[in-house]
Amino acid sequence: MLMKLRLALWLLGLLLKRALRRKPRFAEQLKDMRGLAFGIATEDLSIARHYRMTPSAIHSATGLPTDLDLELRFADAATALAVLKKPTSRAFFDGMRRNKVRLVGDSADMTRLQKLLRQL
Repeated sequence: MLMKLRLALWLLGLLLKRALRRKPRFAEQLKDMRGLAFGIATEDLSIARHYRMTPSAIHSATGLPTDLDLELRFADAATALAVLKKPTSRAFFDGMRRNKVRLVGDSADMTRLQKLLRQL
């Protein structure tokens, strides 16, 4: 399960970079947002990856720096995979209600991120 989550987070970085190159609507939305830095991790930080998106480039690396706009923390790898496979607002809110998902940062940034992820 841990390797699946690591692979999924790595692939998310590739998909974001590809969308920036190939999808004008994605690039336009990112430009309007003036960038976003977010991270995804398990609660125990055994798996953590962050993404820095600017209108000109997207960078992805392991770990969670302290200066991110938004962090998504999941109780475990299985929960993370289940929610990330279908990243709907309802899935996030249900996870938060059951204390399986924790949002660190502004919920407005979460809305902005979901808008971008729809373009993938």
